[in-house]
Amino acid sequence: MAESPPKLKFCVLAERLAVCRMSADSAIPSWALDGDLFCVARTEEELSLVCAEDRVGANSEIKVEGGWIALKLEGPFPFSMTGVLSSFLQPLAEAKVSIFAVSTFDTDYVLIKEAELGRALGVLRGVGHEMHE
Repeated sequence: MAESPPKLKFCVLAERLAVCRMSADSAIPSWALDGDLFCVARTEEELSLVCAEDRVGANSEIKVEGGWIALKLEGPFPFSMTGVLSSFLQPLAEAKVSIFAVSTFDTDYVLIKEAELGRALGVLRGVGHEMHE
C-alpha cells in the first residue's frame, strides 16, 4: 500500500519579493541582503537573487520579476523525509500555478505570484494542507 503524501502546515509571509538575475561575475548587491527573506545563488551562468521587492536597486543590467509572495512550510524537515516539497507542489502544478521554490536547511519556501495567491491557497487547502496565520 502506497504511503499517502504528508499534509503540511504553512504560513503566508507578508513581504512582497522579487526574483532577480544578474551576470555570473556581478558583485552581490548590498540591497539584496536586506529584508525578512533573501536568497543568493551563483552558478557559472548567473547570479540569482530572491529579495524584498521594494529594495531592488535600479540597474539596467538586472532582470527583475516582481510580485511574488512566499509560502513558508512549517519545518524543520529531516533530510530522510521524502515527498515533502512534492506533496505541496504537485497540486499547484496540476492547477497550473507557477512557483519558484527556495529551500533552506530547515524548511522550504514556495513563492507564488501575488495574483495567484487566492487560487493557490484554495488548491492547497483542498488537498489537506493547513494554513496558519
